[in-house]
Amino acid sequence: MPELKLIVEDKRERIDIFMTWLPRIGVAVAFLSIGYGKFGEHSSWVRIFDRIGFGQWFRYLTGTMQIAGAVLVLIPRTFVIGILMLACTMFGAMLVWIFIVRAPFNAFIPGTLLVILLAVGLQSLRNR
Repeated sequence: MPELKLIVEDKRERIDIFMTWLPRIGVAVAFLSIGYGKFGEHSSWVRIFDRIGFGQWFRYLTGTMQIAGAVLVLIPRTFVIGILMLACTMFGAMLVWIFIVRAPFNAFIPGTLLVILLAVGLQSLRNR
């Protein structure tokens, strides 16, 4: 007697796979670049983190978190952790610009990146 399969396998189209991975790769490239830039001795980040007042260790911590988050976004099992890690750095950057540096208009850039991160996260979760 032949086997009866009740589960219908939903085969993903190539375009679906492409639309899932393209934003992930974009996020990873952007945050690898942003995180790597924090390690430059003569980068503008040195002055910005001096204004924050926590010390340069905080610049290294932030850069490390952004690079780690970018790598985690590329691994399917750790994607959500990577997005959340990067979103936390952007949310923190917004708070720092608004409340510590007292330059609220500068919070626009990390705010925009935060919205993009959340959109990529939600889109990827829907496409699972």
